Amino acid sequence: MTVTVERSARAVGRGEAPRPPRRPRDSYALFLVPGALAFLAVVVVPFLMNTGVSFTDWQGVGSPTWSGLANYRELLDDTEFWASFRHSLFMVVAMAVLPTGLGLVLAAALFDYVGKHFGSRVVAVLRACFYLPQVLPIAVAGIVWSWILAPDNGSLNALLKAVGLGSWQRDWLGDPDLALYSVMGVMVWVQLGFPLVVFMAGLQRVDPELYEAAELDGAGWWRRFWHITLPQIRPETYVVLTWCSIAALKVFGAVYVLTKGGPGGATDVPSYFSFATFFEKTQVGYGAAISTVLTVIILALSLVGLKLQTRAEDAEEGVRT
Repeated sequence: MTVTVERSARAVGRGEAPRPPRRPRDSYALFLVPGALAFLAVVVVPFLMNTGVSFTDWQGVGSPTWSGLANYRELLDDTEFWASFRHSLFMVVAMAVLPTGLGLVLAAALFDYVGKHFGSRVVAVLRACFYLPQVLPIAVAGIVWSWILAPDNGSLNALLKAVGLGSWQRDWLGDPDLALYSVMGVMVWVQLGFPLVVFMAGLQRVDPELYEAAELDGAGWWRRFWHITLPQIRPETYVVLTWCSIAALKVFGAVYVLTKGGPGGATDVPSYFSFATFFEKTQVGYGAAISTVLTVIILALSLVGLKLQTRAEDAEEGVRT
């Protein structure tokens, strides 16, 4: 420390600018060590252990028996797995496609209309109301919705009867033809707040002069939304679609609380199918193979989403420059 001060003083005396003290190049890397160790312990090691178990025939007790790719070959011919995967695609629609579209329109309406006519406080309250299902524990939300959709004394059937639509009363979670769509409706309600908040944050960076110029040219709200809002927040759109699709592929809590995969497997999804195979049927190796395949699919989807997001951001930077 004394040597550094003396050198700086001599440099000032000679009319030179003092040089800042050197810092070790690896000092910043030390801050990454705790996160890297946590990622290794929580993500990498369990994934590798699960992958290893997926190559065995094991019931959870005793010594596992090496079976190679037998579990994966069985998975290819398992109609229950492919049915659960098809249900997962329905969940992608309910948790990614619909919330993204609805959230985008609602965010633009709140930002462009409600904010101008009713003020920012009203916008903040409405945004918080839409986001509230995201912060509710999924177990609490599932129990509440199971009360609402109950066949005998549920609120929805009671409301239909009160307004003279008693013929529309259904066993919303017990009918195999309706259960999946009922769960999808609940998940749209749960997921809508996340895209809304992200899109409203993205709209903050859109240049207001673009809207003013379009409005002066006679463009209505829909044309401004289509030609200005959508292109400007394209990176946020890719983030929301990727994040929500991943959440849809690994959805578990809502299915477990509402239907437990029933009735008759009508709402079974890969995550719950893996759970039931692992713990209820005690086919640990086969359940591990299901979860491994699901993890690989999610990783591939994440890479594709990141690639699209990077491409959108590069295109936006090119337009600005």
